[in-house]
Amino acid sequence: MFNKKIIGAMLAAASAFAFSQGAFAQAKPAELKIGITTFTSGPASVFGVPAKQAAELYLEDLNAKGGINGVKVTPTFIDEGVGGDKLLSEYRRVVQEQNVKVMLGSISSGSCNTLAPVAEDLKVLNILWDCGTEKVLEERRYKYVVRTQANATTEMVASVLYLLRQKPNFKTIAVVNQDYAWGRDSWELFSQTLKILKPDVKVVAELFPKFGASDFSTEISRLQALRPDVILSTSWGGDLDTFVRQSAQRGLIKNAQFVLPLAESSLERLGTTLPDGVIIGARGDHYFLHPVLKDDPKLKGFVEKFKAKTGAYPIYSVYHMIQALDGLVAGYDKAIKANKGQWPSTEQLAEAMHGLKFRGLTDEVKIREDGQGLEDQLLGTTRKTAAYPFPILDKIEIYPAEMAIAPVGQKSVDWVKTIKPEILKDPRIKTFPPVN
Repeated sequence: MFNKKIIGAMLAAASAFAFSQGAFAQAKPAELKIGITTFTSGPASVFGVPAKQAAELYLEDLNAKGGINGVKVTPTFIDEGVGGDKLLSEYRRVVQEQNVKVMLGSISSGSCNTLAPVAEDLKVLNILWDCGTEKVLEERRYKYVVRTQANATTEMVASVLYLLRQKPNFKTIAVVNQDYAWGRDSWELFSQTLKILKPDVKVVAELFPKFGASDFSTEISRLQALRPDVILSTSWGGDLDTFVRQSAQRGLIKNAQFVLPLAESSLERLGTTLPDGVIIGARGDHYFLHPVLKDDPKLKGFVEKFKAKTGAYPIYSVYHMIQALDGLVAGYDKAIKANKGQWPSTEQLAEAMHGLKFRGLTDEVKIREDGQGLEDQLLGTTRKTAAYPFPILDKIEIYPAEMAIAPVGQKSVDWVKTIKPEILKDPRIKTFPPVN
C-alpha cells in the first residue's frame, strides 16, 4: 500500500511538472510555414519575380542544411499584382487556414500600410521586406511588425546629399513619380530635405502618372517645354523602365540631370538606354560590384549562384528578400537561445526581432526598438564600360543609416526640417575612387 501511494504521488508530481514545462514551451513544429507577398504578375513582376526566385534559392539551401533549428521552412507565395482587396483576402486566408506564423509582406508601400494593422490583429509576425514608406512604423507602434531594411527617409535624404555633392549648381527641378503612397511620400521627403539644404531651387513641375502607366508622352512633352535642370523619379519596376526608354527616345534624358534613386534594379534590363551621368540609387548598399564587399565570399557566392539560375544579376529586391530571410533566421536563433533551446512562440519571436542585429548579403542591419531597420545607402553615377552590356556605377558613395533617419518617436517630415548644411560634409560618408 505504502509503495503504491509513493508511486502515485511521484507520478502525479511528474505529470504536474510536465504540464508546467509544456505551458511555457512551444512544441517544435514539423515544418515552419511562411507566407511571402510579391508581384508575380503585371509590370511590377520584373521586380517581384527575381525576389521570388531569390527566396526559393535561399530556402532550398537553408532546408538542405537542416532548416531553422531542424525545422524545414515551407513558403506560400501571394501575388501582389491581384490588387489590394484580393491581396488582403489571400493574406488572411493563408494565415488563418494554413496556420502560417510568419508573413513577409510587401513590395508596395500601399500594401504595407494595409497589411501591417491586419498582421497585428492576427498576431502573426509580419516582416516588411521591401516597401519604403516611413509612415507605417511612425504612425503606430507595432508588436508583430518589423522592417529588415531602410525606409524612405534614409533613401531620400541620401539621394539629396549625393545630388548636392555631385551636382550642386542646379536651379530648377521636376518630379515624375508613381501616383500612390510611395511616390507621394518619397517626394515629400526629398523636396523637404532639398528645401532645407538648397532653398533657392525652384520646383517647376510635380507629375504623378498612375501606377502601371504605359505611356508617358504627356509628362515628357511638358518636361521638354519646361526644361528643368534636374528630373527626379522614384518610380520602379516596369513603370520606371518605360519612362526611361520613352525619355531616351525623345532626347529628354540627355538634356537634364536624371536622378533615379531606385534604378539599380533597372540597370541590366535597360541595357545601353541609360547614358553616362545618370544618378542611381540602390535602396540600401546592395550592388553586385559593391566597392568593399564585391569579393566577399557570401556576396560573391550568391551573385554567382543567382546568375547561374536566372541568367541575370541580383537587383535590390533580391537583396531585400535575402535580407528578410536572414533576419528571420537570426530572429529565430535569438529567440530559441532566449527560450533555453526550446522553440519560441510567435510573441517570443516578435520580441527577439526588435533590437536584432544581423547580416544579409552586404553590411550589417540593425532593427530598432520601433521595428525600423537601419541600412546604409549606396549611390553612384552611370558609366558605360566594355566589361558589361549595361552601365555600371561610378563615383560611388555610401551613407551610414544613422546619419539619415529620424530618431525613434519623431516623424520624418518634421525631422528633415532640422537637418543642417554641415551634413553635406559629414566625415562618416564613404567615398570611393572612380572606376578605371
